[in-house]
Amino acid sequence: MPIVVRLLVLWGINTLALIVVDWLFGGVEIGGWGPLLLGAAVLTIGNAIVKPVLALLTLPLIVVTFGLAYFAINVAMLALAEWVAPDFSIDGFWTYVGATIAVWVVNVLVGWLLERVQRVTA
Repeated sequence: MPIVVRLLVLWGINTLALIVVDWLFGGVEIGGWGPLLLGAAVLTIGNAIVKPVLALLTLPLIVVTFGLAYFAINVAMLALAEWVAPDFSIDGFWTYVGATIAVWVVNVLVGWLLERVQRVTA
């Protein structure tokens, strides 16, 4: 799959993930389609570019903490999306934790579904 198509698919998945997060958590407020799409784009690009660099730089810490530091990087990517997008706010530490887990679950489930559909159609 070409990189541009892959990024667009990931953007769509992250958009769905943020819709789910906004629906699940009262401490998450996304004020419309503009902030939602911008937040999803920042999350997609952050996960594609910034997260691998941070993971590589903090690899010893990730190993020592048995992956907890990697989870913190995921929280940071969500915080970056919140920081960049206007009218997008997440209130509270535990809301960040829950939202990060929800984004991960949506990404895993939709990724699995797309992989399965791709296998059937190939």
